[in-house]
Amino acid sequence: MSAININLIMEQGSDYEVDFTIRNDDGSALNLTGYTAESVAKKHSSSITSYPFSVTFDDRVAGEISVSMASTTTGTMSEGRYMYDVVLTSPSSAKSRVIQGNLLVNPGVTL
Repeated sequence: MSAININLIMEQGSDYEVDFTIRNDDGSALNLTGYTAESVAKKHSSSITSYPFSVTFDDRVAGEISVSMASTTTGTMSEGRYMYDVVLTSPSSAKSRVIQGNLLVNPGVTL
């Protein structure tokens, strides 16, 4: 399964959430029963500083996940472009990057 590229826009200092449906190569939903997931954002791939997303499984059989970050974290991010990805670990411990892209953090004025 190849990672799909999805670029995101986040508002600095706000709660953030985005939903994804993970699909097999044939377009059918990937059954995520027994899977775990992790996701972070970084300024660049070798950056030491990372900003973790929370990943929840909304409907494992339908391949639906939510990726979110609390305002307490988005508020610590400086404005600008980041990279992010979502990595799944299968029940047999195989890791695969399923989503990747750029994340634009827009600066806040009020928050």
